[in-house]
Amino acid sequence: MYISKSFIPILKNNPSEAKIKSHQLMLRVGMIKQSAAGIYSWLPLGFKIMKKIEKIVREEQNKIGVQEILMPTIQSSEIWKESGRYEDYGEEMLRIKDRQGKEMLYGPTNEELITEIFRTSVKSYKSLPKLLYHIQWKFRDEVRPRFGVMRGREFLMKDNYSFDLNEKEAKKSYDKMFKAYIKTFIRMGLTPISLRAETGPIGGNLSHEFQILAKTGESKLYYDKKLEQLNPENIDPNELQSFYAAVDNQHNDNNCPIPKEDLKISKGIEVGHIFYFGTKYSEKLNAFIQDQNGKNIPVHMGSYGIGVSRLVGAIIEAYHDDKGIQWPISVAPFKIAIINLMPDDQDCATKAMDYYKYLMDNKIDVILDDRFCSIGKKLSDNELIGIPYQIIIGKRDLKNGFVELKNRQTNKIEKIETDKLIDILNKKLQN
Repeated sequence: MYISKSFIPILKNNPSEAKIKSHQLMLRVGMIKQSAAGIYSWLPLGFKIMKKIEKIVREEQNKIGVQEILMPTIQSSEIWKESGRYEDYGEEMLRIKDRQGKEMLYGPTNEELITEIFRTSVKSYKSLPKLLYHIQWKFRDEVRPRFGVMRGREFLMKDNYSFDLNEKEAKKSYDKMFKAYIKTFIRMGLTPISLRAETGPIGGNLSHEFQILAKTGESKLYYDKKLEQLNPENIDPNELQSFYAAVDNQHNDNNCPIPKEDLKISKGIEVGHIFYFGTKYSEKLNAFIQDQNGKNIPVHMGSYGIGVSRLVGAIIEAYHDDKGIQWPISVAPFKIAIINLMPDDQDCATKAMDYYKYLMDNKIDVILDDRFCSIGKKLSDNELIGIPYQIIIGKRDLKNGFVELKNRQTNKIEKIETDKLIDILNKKLQN
């Protein structure tokens, strides 16, 4: 990809309507464009990042045997009336009528629909457990949408559901999902903190929310420092669930169960939530299966959500400085940016193309800044966009056999011999 041919509409200044850093940067970098209050078009750069996040989420679900389906955005009201939530859900639900006057809704969540799908297809305990997920757009008519994609009305979400014979088996599915969530967030370069949470309108008696650490986060977190030292290859859900973690309105210094030297205090942003709600929906919606004794019993269910589009904003809140975004390499739109400071110089242009062709041939995501504009604009735009590694090619350095390699997360710049750059870069990418 050449920047000169790409659609990255960079803004010079922060838009006045944007109040938090992620919203400001997403608009400035040209990742999104507002269509209506709390509703955004995703432009190429933002969409590419969101798809990388979605890919990680999908891979971690597939690894543990969750099967992907796709449910519609528009649902019939009938199944919601059957569960009793059609009237209870409140004004966040967007209610509509089709041309026959039938009451429909734009799905804010999918507990009812997935239960209806399950109950028509599974009748015996021998078919359990079942874990199903989908990644789909949701709509909740927030009274005051704000903070860009962090609290919009339309958002992309991964939600999945587990169906088990009893509470013991349901807890196994719950812990499997808990572990997958920790791995998912770590793969994105984030530090996840799991907290025991209220179940809210979804219901049930077991729930955890997942917050990621960010200096500009919404919540103030108090937690055991061990939660920052996770090994993704050795995660024990029961052990993690036993560690202390609380948001500020639930924490009390006087009865905190861990010593002060083990207590960490940070800001966080919620990016995921999981629930075990037992038979709440299966009883109301007649999702019964036949057990080993031939008795019909309600299936035990769990629900698990990750805000895919919200994660784009949350990652920016966790990784930015006063110059722009600092993408973790796993979710960056490109791993490498080649910045040709002198595109009208033949040697610079040739060297830039040599590096570009090598990286493209080796299927490494790369973007080449080939624009004819000032050096200052090139450098500031690339700092704003925040590609993890930046190869900076200047006429004077190149004449002496060097180029610069910048690590955007640390802002450290190394001067490297031109013929050694690829080997050094490959080692950094492997690490």
